[in-house]
Amino acid sequence: MQQQWAVGLMTGTVLDGNIDVALLRTDGETVAEFGAWRLAPYDADLRALLAETLEAARAWNFEGEDPPIFAEAEARLTAAQAEAVADLVRREGPGLAAVAAVGFHGQTVLHRAPQPGRLGATRQLVCGAALAARLGVPVAFAFRSVDMAAGGQGAPLSAAYHAALLRAAACGPETAVLNLGGVANISWQGADGRLIAFDTGPANAPINDWVRAHDAGEMDRGGALAQAGRVDEARLARLAEHPYLAAPPPKSLDRFDFGAEMAEGCGLEDGAALLTAFTCAAVGRGLDLLPHRPGRLIVCGGGRHNPAIMAALPRRAGVEALPAEAMGWRGDAIEAECFAFLAMRVLRGLPISFPDTTGAPHPLPGGRLARP
Repeated sequence: MQQQWAVGLMTGTVLDGNIDVALLRTDGETVAEFGAWRLAPYDADLRALLAETLEAARAWNFEGEDPPIFAEAEARLTAAQAEAVADLVRREGPGLAAVAAVGFHGQTVLHRAPQPGRLGATRQLVCGAALAARLGVPVAFAFRSVDMAAGGQGAPLSAAYHAALLRAAACGPETAVLNLGGVANISWQGADGRLIAFDTGPANAPINDWVRAHDAGEMDRGGALAQAGRVDEARLARLAEHPYLAAPPPKSLDRFDFGAEMAEGCGLEDGAALLTAFTCAAVGRGLDLLPHRPGRLIVCGGGRHNPAIMAALPRRAGVEALPAEAMGWRGDAIEAECFAFLAMRVLRGLPISFPDTTGAPHPLPGGRLARP
């Protein structure tokens, strides 16, 4: 299959105010070229609207009709993402006419993992048809729906791309990829080609929520709060008894499944230290569940910018932790690149979820394709 240009889009559940957009020349199996990428900021009004939408989604909880705010937020986010794609591709890329597909994940507002006797459910703010019409390019979207209808977790979806990066770097089962977004997930591939991925626990979301709740900013910038705090080891040990951590994969989380209330009663710095330590301890518990425990993690996602997390991973998870840049990867672009990669897989009808990544009954093609 010819390598073609695709664009990937991602907006994280931590609401960092950015649209991640990246160009990738790929056939959905290997990567031929990394194109331009950027973090395109969206305005404060849209950020506030998305925060309000997340709260509305929690109250809705998949019961009844969508709250009206969903349609408003979806339309505004789609317009902002269309502008981000068009500007990047025209200024620094091959032009929209040369783009084979856009991978449009949308904004996750609620995710509920399946339970015995009940399918899971997920809701992203995404309108593929509207984006395709604006850009004049085929748009792949609704990446999780087929998997969840078949009983899968619908997440994580990044494993296929992480595996392609690991193969290109000639990394074996001693190395896994850790993504630290709102939640944390790992991807690992065995010597036999078996690909395993799952959410290990929280990452940035509860830390950011804790800092915001104390009017101390939007995040623990530079890990300064956690580094100034003291971890209550007894409390951390109790948190580490949460049954999710011992549950075998496949498994997935919503960004609110582990909340800032885990640190309730702590001071600002001690709470940040506790939440940071728990994130890293949960990663370690996740590594224990793999058939072969890797000794090295390549860390991508926003959490790798937090020195407190990166310093705590070796101690709390018992693993060497390297930022994605140490491999020559673009750590801030990987999630967007992933959806460019998946868009090409959707275009080709290739599987995007697997039994050991989402719990799909067999490798499943997924996503929907909107043509202009």
